[in-house]
Amino acid sequence: MASSYRYRHGLLSFVLLVAVADNAISTSSIRVDVIRRPSSMASSVPAFREAPAFRNGNECPSPSEAGRVDIAMTLDANYLRGTMAAVLSILQHTSCPESVTFHFLAAQFEPDVLASIRAAFPYLDFRVYRFDSSRVRGRISRSIRHALDQPLNYARIYLAEILPPEVRRVIYLDSDIVVVDDIRHLWEVELEGHVVAAPEYCHANFTKYFTDAFWSDATLSSTFDGRQPCYFNTGVMVMDVEMWRSGGYTKMVEDWMGVQKQKRIYHLGSLPPFLLVLAGNIKAVDHRWNQHGLGGDNIEGKCRSLHPGPISLLHWSGKGKPWLRLDSRKPCAVDYLWAPYDLYKSSSPSLEE
Repeated sequence: MASSYRYRHGLLSFVLLVAVADNAISTSSIRVDVIRRPSSMASSVPAFREAPAFRNGNECPSPSEAGRVDIAMTLDANYLRGTMAAVLSILQHTSCPESVTFHFLAAQFEPDVLASIRAAFPYLDFRVYRFDSSRVRGRISRSIRHALDQPLNYARIYLAEILPPEVRRVIYLDSDIVVVDDIRHLWEVELEGHVVAAPEYCHANFTKYFTDAFWSDATLSSTFDGRQPCYFNTGVMVMDVEMWRSGGYTKMVEDWMGVQKQKRIYHLGSLPPFLLVLAGNIKAVDHRWNQHGLGGDNIEGKCRSLHPGPISLLHWSGKGKPWLRLDSRKPCAVDYLWAPYDLYKSSSPSLEE
């Protein structure tokens, strides 16, 4: 059973989605009131400033199904500060902010987190879906970094099952990004018959994403026969949801996770099974849409500089997150590019106050 909250311009409704045996989904909507936390109960969720209200330009299509941009992200209290900055950056740089709908996947409904989003973005159109962690927990193998082993990190595999049928295409984004271009340019990418579009990095050493045990097994490594596999980062993807669903891609990824449980064929989290299924068979997007690796490597998170060329999206993939490095007063130079989108309201007095 999956459930979702939907918010739109102050309206709060609870939508119950029940999956039945034939994969059909029935929906019922119940209007509920906001239950406010007593003031005596302290919240562990940080406070955020309210973002400006962003409105559509005159050239924007009606924010209907045809003119809508659907964006999916995971929602975790530990990364909420990053999510807030990502949402603000998207709204600030698109010409049609009222035509953007956010679909948040959460391991559990946390009223404080939902209230924080609504307070920071009173006009935001968003839904929150509960991701059943038990679906994937038994399939996860330990990786080189604990954060990569969290079930929510695998929720992107199940987008086609979680999102409602009217969502035919979606942009999936990690929470440690900021967008500095109009997201509609990425949305309008032609998939040309592919299920996923993303920037490809064919100069990267593709073999390092898999173990010697994988490459020495002729049966396993033959999965790339007839393909020219290149690395791509799954933190920024345009997905044809209908094609993913009808093509059975979720099961393909799960099958490789099953192989990993029997024979260790990779070290990272949810990325390698995506590569096994899709590498060499995606629609390549301009590199400007994922300036990734700004969080450094997965072990130490050392500072990295920007790659040359135009930039539409900055991505702090890796161990180092900009909000943590800024708070520790040990920021990297690139973290100052994230700071303008930070809505965090510190409880400590500042010089401006």
